[in-house]
Amino acid sequence: MSYSREGRSASPRTSASPSRSRRSRSLSRSRRRSRSRSRDSADASNPGNNLYVTGLSTRVNTSDLEKHFSAEGKVAECHLVTDPRTRESRGFAFVTMETVEDADRCIKYLNRSVLEGRLITVEKVLVQSL
Repeated sequence: MSYSREGRSASPRTSASPSRSRRSRSLSRSRRRSRSRSRDSADASNPGNNLYVTGLSTRVNTSDLEKHFSAEGKVAECHLVTDPRTRESRGFAFVTMETVEDADRCIKYLNRSVLEGRLITVEKVLVQSL
């Protein structure tokens, strides 16, 4: 028995194809999400030296932040969060201190301190487990 194109119906193949591609797309997206969640939660542990700083002026830059925090200990890293379009500070940052003791000292002495005329808050980064 020979098959020709005319003998086969195109509609099942057409209707099956989009659902298959939709299914595979959603499966791969969910797989990607679950992989990133497990990777993020494994990498995102906070030993206690990561600080979340809020209330920053839009005029504050990374060097201002580093200078302010270095008064209480050695700063390992500063990440000032900026608007991608305007490149202006969004008013918060993440500061990583060398040691937990330095971070605790920053919380004790720099929380509710004034930087560039604004009252800032300093607290430990809270890691959310998923």
